[in-house]
Amino acid sequence: MIKKAALKTYFLTGLLVLVPLAITLWLLGLVIGTLDQTLTLLPEAWRPERLLGFYLPGIGAVLSIGFILSVGIFTQNFIGQTLVQWWEGLLRHIPVVGPLYTSVKQVSDTLLSSNGNAFRKTLLIEYPRKGVYTIAFLTGTPGGDIVNHIKGDYASVYVPTTPNPTSGFFLIVPRADVVELDMTVDAALKYIVSMGVVAPLVPHHRAIEPTV
Repeated sequence: MIKKAALKTYFLTGLLVLVPLAITLWLLGLVIGTLDQTLTLLPEAWRPERLLGFYLPGIGAVLSIGFILSVGIFTQNFIGQTLVQWWEGLLRHIPVVGPLYTSVKQVSDTLLSSNGNAFRKTLLIEYPRKGVYTIAFLTGTPGGDIVNHIKGDYASVYVPTTPNPTSGFFLIVPRADVVELDMTVDAALKYIVSMGVVAPLVPHHRAIEPTV
C-alpha cells in the first residue's frame, strides 16, 4: 500500500509539472484569443471563417504579426517615412487626440527604442524606508522644471509591485542611493512576479589577474 507521505509527494510533483504548463497554455490562449479579435475589423465577407467555412484559432495572431511586420518594412523607406510624418502632423492638430497621441508616442519611443536606457538596468534602492530594499528599473533622468527644484545628481526609477509588475511607483532618487545590479531585467521580473521565490543566479565574476 502506498504511504500517505508518498501520495503527497506524487501529488506535489504532478502539480509542479502541470501548473506551469496549464498557466502557459492559458496565457497563450489569452494572447491568441485577443489577437484573433482583430479579425472583427475586417469586412464580414473577408473574414477567414467565412472563406474557409470554419473557425481556425490563431489566424488573427498570424495576420496581426504579418501586418505589424509589413508596416515596419514599409516605414523604413522614404515614402513610408514621409506618409508617417504627414499622418502624425495631422493628428497633432486634432484637439484632445493630438496631445494624447504625442504623449503616448514619446513613451513608446522611449521604451521600445533600442538606443534608449529605459528599463535596461536593474537597480536596488532603499524603499519605502531606510533599511528596507526593493528592486527598481532605471527609466531616465529628471527633466523639465523638476531640475530647478532638486540639487545634485538624481535618477528616475520605476518600482514595480508584486506579483503584478505592470503597476508600481515612479520615484526620483539620488544616484548615490542607487545600486546597479548585475541582473537582467528578465531575471528581475521573474524574481518580482514570484515574490522572491525564484531567486536569480549569483553572477560569477572572473578574478582580475595581477599585472606583471
